[in-house]
Amino acid sequence: MKKFTQIAAVLISSTVAGVLVWRKVESDRLRNDLWNEAEALSAEQDQAQAAPKAQPVPAERV
Repeated sequence: MKKFTQIAAVLISSTVAGVLVWRKVESDRLRNDLWNEAEALSAEQDQAQAAPKAQPVPAERV
């Protein structure tokens, strides 16, 4: 019975540890994806501000 309890404790603790590690990895992956997307949007906005679009000049009326 003692050996069964030890094996059960090891299995339960290993499972809990595995789930916690998996959640941390997925959380970090999601955070990195969001961070990369935010950096890309920021770069696009910086380009748009640095190079304003040329506005058409109205033709002269004669």
